[in-house]
Amino acid sequence: MKKISPLIFVPLLILGTLGLTSCEKKASGLPVDGDGNYYDTVVIGTQVWLKGNLKTTKFNSGAPIHLETDPSKWYPVSLPAYCWYDNNEGLKDTYGALYNWRAARLGTLCPKGWHTPTIEEWTTMINYLGGEEVAGGKLKETGTTHWISNEGATNETGFTALPGGGREWNGTYDLIGLHGTWWTSTPSYDDNAWKVNVYAGGPEIGSVIFPTEAGYSVRCVKDNW
Repeated sequence: MKKISPLIFVPLLILGTLGLTSCEKKASGLPVDGDGNYYDTVVIGTQVWLKGNLKTTKFNSGAPIHLETDPSKWYPVSLPAYCWYDNNEGLKDTYGALYNWRAARLGTLCPKGWHTPTIEEWTTMINYLGGEEVAGGKLKETGTTHWISNEGATNETGFTALPGGGREWNGTYDLIGLHGTWWTSTPSYDDNAWKVNVYAGGPEIGSVIFPTEAGYSVRCVKDNW
Protein backbone atom coordinates (compact mmCIF):
# COMPACT_ATOMS: atom_id res chain seq x y z
CA MET A 1 0.00 0.00 0.00
CA LYS A 2 1.38 3.40 -1.03
CA LYS A 3 2.08 5.72 1.91
CA ILE A 4 1.02 9.39 1.93
CA SER A 5 3.80 11.75 2.82
CA PRO A 6 3.10 13.76 6.02
CA LEU A 7 4.24 16.87 4.13
CA ILE A 8 1.37 16.37 1.70
CA PHE A 9 -1.20 15.22 4.26
CA VAL A 10 -0.94 18.25 6.57
CA PRO A 11 -1.69 20.91 3.87
CA LEU A 12 -4.56 18.75 2.60
CA LEU A 13 -5.95 18.54 6.14
CA ILE A 14 -5.73 22.33 6.54
CA LEU A 15 -7.42 22.96 3.21
CA GLY A 16 -10.14 20.48 4.07
CA THR A 17 -10.78 22.20 7.40
CA LEU A 18 -10.97 25.65 5.75
CA GLY A 19 -13.37 24.30 3.16
CA LEU A 20 -15.58 22.81 5.86
CA THR A 21 -15.65 26.13 7.73
CA SER A 22 -16.73 27.96 4.56
CA CYS A 23 -19.44 25.38 3.86
CA GLU A 24 -20.70 25.63 7.43
CA LYS A 25 -21.03 29.41 7.10
CA LYS A 26 -22.96 29.10 3.84
CA ALA A 27 -25.19 26.42 5.28
CA SER A 28 -25.92 28.58 8.32
CA GLY A 29 -27.65 31.18 6.16
CA LEU A 30 -25.72 34.07 7.67
CA PRO A 31 -25.94 37.27 5.60
CA VAL A 32 -22.90 37.97 3.44
CA ASP A 33 -21.94 41.31 1.89
CA GLY A 34 -20.39 42.19 -1.45
CA ASP A 35 -16.87 41.55 -0.11
CA GLY A 36 -17.77 38.12 1.26
CA ASN A 37 -17.91 39.20 4.92
CA TYR A 38 -20.37 37.22 7.04
CA TYR A 39 -22.41 38.80 9.86
CA ASP A 40 -24.09 37.44 12.96
CA THR A 41 -27.65 38.63 13.54
CA VAL A 42 -29.86 39.60 16.46
CA VAL A 43 -33.66 39.60 16.81
CA ILE A 44 -35.20 42.67 18.46
CA GLY A 45 -38.97 42.53 18.66
CA THR A 46 -40.31 41.79 15.18
CA GLN A 47 -37.07 42.79 13.42
CA VAL A 48 -33.77 41.08 12.63
CA TRP A 49 -30.61 43.25 12.61
CA LEU A 50 -26.97 42.69 11.79
CA LYS A 51 -24.91 42.34 14.96
CA GLY A 52 -22.09 44.48 13.55
CA ASN A 53 -21.61 47.58 11.44
CA LEU A 54 -21.39 47.10 7.71
CA LYS A 55 -17.80 46.90 6.43
CA THR A 56 -18.14 46.15 2.75
CA THR A 57 -16.21 47.97 0.01
CA LYS A 58 -18.50 46.58 -2.69
CA PHE A 59 -22.22 46.62 -3.38
CA ASN A 60 -23.94 43.23 -3.28
CA SER A 61 -23.81 43.25 -7.07
CA GLY A 62 -20.00 43.12 -6.84
CA ALA A 63 -19.55 46.71 -8.07
CA PRO A 64 -16.91 48.64 -6.08
CA ILE A 65 -17.81 51.56 -3.82
CA HIS A 66 -15.64 54.64 -4.24
CA LEU A 67 -13.01 55.01 -1.48
CA GLU A 68 -12.32 58.66 -0.62
CA THR A 69 -9.37 59.37 1.68
CA ASP A 70 -8.74 63.03 0.77
CA PRO A 71 -10.63 65.36 3.16
CA SER A 72 -10.79 68.10 0.53
CA LYS A 73 -12.59 65.73 -1.87
CA TRP A 74 -15.04 64.17 0.61
CA TYR A 75 -17.66 66.94 0.40
CA PRO A 76 -17.72 67.41 -3.40
CA VAL A 77 -17.66 63.70 -4.25
CA SER A 78 -20.81 62.96 -6.25
CA LEU A 79 -20.47 59.18 -6.03
CA PRO A 80 -21.59 56.73 -3.37
CA ALA A 81 -18.45 56.62 -1.21
CA TYR A 82 -16.94 55.09 1.90
CA CYS A 83 -13.87 55.54 4.10
CA TRP A 84 -12.29 54.15 7.27
CA TYR A 85 -12.14 56.35 10.36
CA ASP A 86 -8.88 58.36 10.19
CA ASN A 87 -8.17 56.44 6.97
CA ASN A 88 -7.16 53.53 9.21
CA GLU A 89 -8.29 50.26 7.65
CA GLY A 90 -7.17 48.51 10.82
CA LEU A 91 -10.43 49.71 12.40
CA LYS A 92 -12.52 47.85 9.82
CA ASP A 93 -13.36 44.73 11.83
CA THR A 94 -14.22 46.69 14.98
CA TYR A 95 -16.21 49.66 13.70
CA GLY A 96 -16.92 48.89 10.05
CA ALA A 97 -16.81 51.53 7.32
CA LEU A 98 -18.24 55.05 7.20
CA TYR A 99 -20.52 55.70 4.20
CA ASN A 100 -21.91 58.87 2.73
CA TRP A 101 -25.67 58.90 2.34
CA ARG A 102 -25.39 58.42 -1.42
CA ALA A 103 -24.13 54.93 -0.62
CA ALA A 104 -26.26 54.29 2.48
CA ARG A 105 -29.57 54.96 0.74
CA LEU A 106 -28.99 52.40 -2.02
CA GLY A 107 -30.70 49.02 -1.81
CA THR A 108 -27.56 47.22 -2.97
CA LEU A 109 -25.29 48.29 -0.08
CA CYS A 110 -26.46 45.69 2.45
CA PRO A 111 -26.33 41.91 1.95
CA LYS A 112 -29.03 40.56 -0.34
CA GLY A 113 -32.29 40.27 1.58
CA TRP A 114 -31.28 43.15 3.87
CA HIS A 115 -31.43 46.94 3.63
CA THR A 116 -30.47 50.21 5.33
CA PRO A 117 -33.35 50.84 7.75
CA THR A 118 -35.73 53.74 7.40
CA ILE A 119 -36.25 56.16 10.27
CA GLU A 120 -39.61 54.43 10.83
CA GLU A 121 -37.86 51.06 11.25
CA TRP A 122 -35.44 52.54 13.76
CA THR A 123 -38.40 54.10 15.58
CA THR A 124 -40.15 50.72 15.74
CA MET A 125 -37.11 49.26 17.44
CA ILE A 126 -36.67 52.22 19.80
CA ASN A 127 -40.31 52.09 20.87
CA TYR A 128 -40.07 48.33 21.48
CA LEU A 129 -37.12 49.01 23.80
CA GLY A 130 -39.03 51.58 25.84
CA GLY A 131 -38.39 54.85 24.02
CA GLU A 132 -35.57 57.27 23.27
CA GLU A 133 -34.61 57.84 26.92
CA VAL A 134 -33.57 54.23 27.57
CA ALA A 135 -33.20 52.38 24.27
CA GLY A 136 -29.60 53.44 23.68
CA GLY A 137 -28.43 51.76 26.88
CA LYS A 138 -30.05 48.50 25.83
CA LEU A 139 -28.17 48.65 22.51
CA LYS A 140 -24.68 49.71 23.69
CA GLU A 141 -21.81 47.34 24.33
CA THR A 142 -21.02 47.35 28.05
CA GLY A 143 -17.72 48.43 29.54
CA THR A 144 -15.05 50.82 28.31
CA THR A 145 -13.02 48.66 25.94
CA HIS A 146 -14.23 50.90 23.11
CA TRP A 147 -16.28 53.59 24.87
CA ILE A 148 -14.39 56.44 26.58
CA SER A 149 -17.18 56.43 29.16
CA ASN A 150 -20.32 54.35 29.01
CA GLU A 151 -23.24 55.40 31.18
CA GLY A 152 -26.36 53.26 31.31
CA ALA A 153 -25.16 50.47 28.99
CA THR A 154 -26.66 46.98 29.43
CA ASN A 155 -26.54 45.55 25.87
CA GLU A 156 -29.49 43.37 26.86
CA THR A 157 -30.51 43.19 23.19
CA GLY A 158 -27.14 41.85 22.00
CA PHE A 159 -26.97 44.65 19.43
CA THR A 160 -23.51 45.65 20.77
CA ALA A 161 -23.48 49.26 19.57
CA LEU A 162 -19.96 50.67 19.33
CA PRO A 163 -18.78 54.31 19.23
CA GLY A 164 -17.44 54.37 15.68
CA GLY A 165 -17.63 58.16 15.35
CA GLY A 166 -18.12 59.72 11.94
CA ARG A 167 -16.80 61.89 9.16
CA GLU A 168 -18.15 65.42 8.97
CA TRP A 169 -19.26 66.92 5.66
CA ASN A 170 -15.93 68.85 5.51
CA GLY A 171 -13.93 65.61 5.59
CA THR A 172 -12.75 65.67 9.23
CA TYR A 173 -13.17 62.69 11.56
CA ASP A 174 -14.55 62.98 15.08
CA LEU A 175 -16.31 61.42 18.08
CA ILE A 176 -14.85 57.92 17.98
CA GLY A 177 -15.21 56.50 21.49
CA LEU A 178 -18.08 58.90 22.22
CA HIS A 179 -20.84 58.43 19.63
CA GLY A 180 -22.24 55.55 17.63
CA THR A 181 -24.04 56.98 14.60
CA TRP A 182 -25.95 55.22 11.81
CA TRP A 183 -27.54 56.49 8.64
CA THR A 184 -31.16 55.73 7.85
CA SER A 185 -32.35 55.53 4.26
CA THR A 186 -34.88 58.30 4.89
CA PRO A 187 -34.28 61.73 3.27
CA SER A 188 -35.26 65.02 4.83
CA TYR A 189 -35.52 68.53 3.38
CA ASP A 190 -32.90 69.93 0.98
CA ASP A 191 -29.73 67.80 0.98
CA ASN A 192 -30.23 66.22 4.41
CA ALA A 193 -31.20 62.81 5.75
CA TRP A 194 -32.04 61.17 9.07
CA LYS A 195 -29.40 59.56 11.27
CA VAL A 196 -29.56 57.86 14.68
CA ASN A 197 -27.07 58.36 17.56
CA VAL A 198 -26.18 56.65 20.84
CA TYR A 199 -23.91 58.37 23.34
CA ALA A 200 -21.18 57.65 25.88
CA GLY A 201 -22.85 59.86 28.49
CA GLY A 202 -26.15 58.05 28.96
CA PRO A 203 -28.75 55.49 27.83
CA GLU A 204 -30.50 57.81 25.40
CA ILE A 205 -30.80 57.40 21.64
CA GLY A 206 -31.49 60.36 19.36
CA SER A 207 -32.60 60.85 15.77
CA VAL A 208 -31.61 64.01 13.92
CA ILE A 209 -31.20 65.25 10.35
CA PHE A 210 -27.76 65.97 8.91
CA PRO A 211 -26.14 66.82 5.55
CA THR A 212 -25.91 63.79 3.28
CA GLU A 213 -22.23 64.50 2.61
CA ALA A 214 -21.31 63.25 6.11
CA GLY A 215 -20.00 59.73 6.64
CA TYR A 216 -21.57 57.38 9.19
CA SER A 217 -21.96 53.71 10.02
CA VAL A 218 -24.72 51.50 8.61
CA ARG A 219 -26.56 48.71 10.45
CA CYS A 220 -28.69 46.65 8.10
CA VAL A 221 -32.11 45.24 8.93
CA LYS A 222 -33.61 42.17 7.30
CA ASP A 223 -36.29 42.55 4.64
CA ASN A 224 -39.78 41.52 5.79
CA TRP A 225 -39.61 37.99 7.21
